[in-house]
Amino acid sequence: MSPPADRLTLPRSWFTVVSLLIAPLALGAGVAWLEARHRLRPASPLRLMARDWKVSSSADVLRVDGVLEISNPHPRMEVFVPELRVEPTLLGKADLSGLTVTIRIQADHPDEEPRADGYWAAYIVKGRKTTRAWVTIEIRGGAALELVDTLWVDVQWINYGPFGRLSRRQGVPVPLRCPDPLPADQAPWQSGEGCSVLPLKTHLLGPLDDPIEVLRRYAAPLLQPGDVLTIGETPLAVIQGRYQHPSEVEPGLVARLACRVFHPTSSLATACGMQTLIDVVGPTRVIAAWIGGLLMKLVSIPGGFYRLAGDQARLIDDITGTTPPYDQTIVLGPERSASFCAEASAALGVDVAIVDVNDLGRVKVLASSAGCDEPLLQRALKPNPAGNANQRTPLVLVRPGRG
Repeated sequence: MSPPADRLTLPRSWFTVVSLLIAPLALGAGVAWLEARHRLRPASPLRLMARDWKVSSSADVLRVDGVLEISNPHPRMEVFVPELRVEPTLLGKADLSGLTVTIRIQADHPDEEPRADGYWAAYIVKGRKTTRAWVTIEIRGGAALELVDTLWVDVQWINYGPFGRLSRRQGVPVPLRCPDPLPADQAPWQSGEGCSVLPLKTHLLGPLDDPIEVLRRYAAPLLQPGDVLTIGETPLAVIQGRYQHPSEVEPGLVARLACRVFHPTSSLATACGMQTLIDVVGPTRVIAAWIGGLLMKLVSIPGGFYRLAGDQARLIDDITGTTPPYDQTIVLGPERSASFCAEASAALGVDVAIVDVNDLGRVKVLASSAGCDEPLLQRALKPNPAGNANQRTPLVLVRPGRG
């Protein structure tokens, strides 16, 4: 004898209800686990800043002196710094093999006497405390010194504490020679569509620079009412210190999987590039953008991932994407863009914009001061007058009404 029909359907209905209840709980648990694993990954609280770097010269010696400041913002954690060394790299116009470089690092701890032999003894940076190291670099080579323009100070140091043993690496450029600002009567203006355009050459920019002072030094003598002064998003980002060596990035499973669907030339097509984005926006948003982007692609809507993942997804430059020596680092997009444009415009008396331009004619204005003529920038910058190679022309001055 067969059981009643309602008995046959009850288990199936019960299973459906339970499945509907368990599915969102499992999804929520998975998301929580990913976020917790991301936020609780091993990390050191120590921060390293380069401060007060100065260059002096004599007949056959360039001397560079500066301070590396190590701070610990954590209220309780104590972190060891057992090793700290500096690897200098010289950048210039020609073969620099004839130059010799010597380095001396002198610990300057607040509670210890410095060693006369320059040995870096393991030191504990306590919570909310700071220590320093004095660095002296001498470059010798006679006439060949005229060929070098930048010193890349590559700091390699160890952090040791409750998080384990972390090898860290952080570089900073020290300009040895800076180009002179262009005189107004010698400026090589380029003709544009209803405007004139002037790329401005600077020294290699970095965290030792003040961005508004850079604009003032290289552009102020040329400015006229109605001009628009632009700075590339990557040069501003490196001034803000928004770059890191790939050795400091630890790709997780999400990064290793998600990066595989991107075009090989994309900055998100490597595990380290993708992990850099995850470190900014979190794994949940990246997974949601990844799934949403695939669904949007099925209905012929391109660029869905970048729309959903946020502005940084488009702005990250992986290695080889920027001017040397930043070509060996991953560079994020700038922060506080709108406030910077407002402050720079007030300081210089002209409109200021942050732009992202490439050789394919794409012009994106990330931020601009109030009243800036953005259509003018679209026309003026489409030929990419600043270039994407090693021109070191991060500033472009646009003047309307000529061309």
